[in-house]
Amino acid sequence: MGTDSWELPEELRQLQDTVGRFMAAEVKPAEDRLPHDAYELPAEALEPLQAKAREIGLWCLRSPAEHGGAGLSLLGQAVVAEEAAKCRMGAYVPACGAFGADPPNAIYLGTEEQVQKYAVPGIRQGKKIYVAISESSGGADPARSIRARAVRQGDKYLLNGSKMWITGAQGADWGIVFARTGEQGDRGGISCFIVNGQPEGMTMKPIPVIRSYSPYEITFKDVEIPLGDRLGEEGKGFAVCEKWLVEGRIPYAAGTIGIAQAALQIAIDWARERETFRSKLADKQAVQWMVANSEIELRAARLLVYQAAWIADLGRGDLKVASSIAKVVATETAGRVVDRCIQILGALGVAQELPLERWYRELRIKRIGEGPSEVHRMVLARQLLGVGR
Repeated sequence: MGTDSWELPEELRQLQDTVGRFMAAEVKPAEDRLPHDAYELPAEALEPLQAKAREIGLWCLRSPAEHGGAGLSLLGQAVVAEEAAKCRMGAYVPACGAFGADPPNAIYLGTEEQVQKYAVPGIRQGKKIYVAISESSGGADPARSIRARAVRQGDKYLLNGSKMWITGAQGADWGIVFARTGEQGDRGGISCFIVNGQPEGMTMKPIPVIRSYSPYEITFKDVEIPLGDRLGEEGKGFAVCEKWLVEGRIPYAAGTIGIAQAALQIAIDWARERETFRSKLADKQAVQWMVANSEIELRAARLLVYQAAWIADLGRGDLKVASSIAKVVATETAGRVVDRCIQILGALGVAQELPLERWYRELRIKRIGEGPSEVHRMVLARQLLGVGR
């Protein structure tokens, strides 16, 4: 039977339902035993979850099926990301790590040898791999701000410089690092390198932030990178960087919608039960409007994310612009929604009895991570006005 509106394909609705049930039945009970700000499950809790996820095909969702991943389309990734974010640590550790961690998609722009050496074992183990772009000189415009430098010496490069705000660096098997091999400020002067393990000359330290899961500063001092670990051609690293950033913004945005939707449900349940001044909160117009506005904004944001994913999957339109729009609207909407939900719950909203205050803190970072809102608005403005390219 047909409908009068666009809807998800049946297989993605089934996937959405499967992930939602897995989160409720498996992930939430495991997470409920942890402290409020925990960002990882102990191995004895995580490993059984990961085994169950593998059994039902929810493993390394973005990675190609031929290498052991689920091989989901970007729309499929968005659907899963929204559901997987609905746990306390979901903003940065979806499903508490039950679905593993995908190698960055940029690795598939490398050679078959690099894919087999790095991507395939990474998928098998489901371990976090870091991507190091941002520096203290500025992270929003990497093409011009990158100052870390790699100098070729025969069959190797010497890498020097520092990277900031790098999530997942501690304990990672390998990472992708962008460094300058050409002139400062030249988009064509950036190259991409695989850094295997923690070689001599590489150090890192955590950077405390408003979430419990700290990013890291990584410093490279004469770190030797074999020529075979350069990813792509010399000077073509910015194209590799853009592929990872542009596509990654879609599940990133979807996850924030999932958190906000979960927060809204908490607020709705509370408003239905809480009685003040001889009536339920749900009967008060101020609360009704906060709930209504939140649902309206979330539906609009979700459709923008789905549209960006659809453009990518069909190879149509300008994905860079679509993903920028989706990222801005989703992250800013999620922040407003969670703020309203805290207001509806009052003091309980900021208590650690509920996840709202944690989500509030962590969503604030989302408006900065993967490019701040202002930069994405600049991308759109340039596209519309045809200036500053």
